[in-house]
Amino acid sequence: MTTLQPPAAAAPRPAPPPAKRDRRSWTGWGFIGPFVAVFALVFLAPIAYSIYLSLFRNQLIGGNHFVGLDNYTQAFKDDQFWSAVGRVGLFLAIQVPIMLGIALLVALALDSGRLYGKSFFRITIFLPYAVPAVVATLMWGFMYGTKYGLVGDINESFGVTLPNLLSPDWVLASIGNIVTWEFVGYNMLIFYSALRVVPNSLYEAAEIDGAGQWRVITSIKLPAIRGAIVIATIFSIIGSFQLFNEPSILRPLAPNAITTDYTPNFYTYSLSFAGQQHNYSATVAIIMGLLTMVVAYVVQLRGMRKGA
Repeated sequence: MTTLQPPAAAAPRPAPPPAKRDRRSWTGWGFIGPFVAVFALVFLAPIAYSIYLSLFRNQLIGGNHFVGLDNYTQAFKDDQFWSAVGRVGLFLAIQVPIMLGIALLVALALDSGRLYGKSFFRITIFLPYAVPAVVATLMWGFMYGTKYGLVGDINESFGVTLPNLLSPDWVLASIGNIVTWEFVGYNMLIFYSALRVVPNSLYEAAEIDGAGQWRVITSIKLPAIRGAIVIATIFSIIGSFQLFNEPSILRPLAPNAITTDYTPNFYTYSLSFAGQQHNYSATVAIIMGLLTMVVAYVVQLRGMRKGA
């Protein structure tokens, strides 16, 4: 009688030699190495150097001296700095919701399928984003002028007195109008792209249930693009805290309304290039970077919680 023997266990594969394992482990680094090098050079190194500068102070006698956190203490007591922060905070609280609201309405109109010539409108609305910020600011600045621009021509032609949009009371709203004109199309494209990937099965189910357009928007479209809304909001918050081009370009047209500390970035620029206070300028930049990061993270966290 023949006894069946169990098959012999397969012999384990021999481990690759150490040299081959080392070469394999370095292969991944060969792919990401160029990115890591560029990232460290253009991102990490400037941050590290700014932190280094913020710990020193240039004195008339003796040059640079290590002062530790004294520059940060000075910044927290700087009324000019906090006035600039409050100004961009007000700008953010008013301009960002208006800009994103307009962009969302336009995106919903384009996605509805009821707008004739939507390709033309999509390109037209996005076109201002392609205009350089310098050109856009100069264009709007000259239109705001009461002596030489559109506002001045309207006053002269119709015998009316429109408010001076470059006065201290109106210049922040004027800057908000410029930024909104520039970036509505950019945010519209983000929202519209997110709407285009919503599954058609959701719309078909809503149609079977007899849902109207408003119900489709509130129950399907807006929840589906919540991530895109959060991303656009974070981008807009970062852009608001980095506000620099518009006030710096408008300043020759409105010298009494826009001061050198009008925004934190403008204040940093003035400290560094006009006041030669490179150490304190680096300190203000570091604080603004941390503040921007904290606000953006809080907005992202709240958006993720609502989406959970």
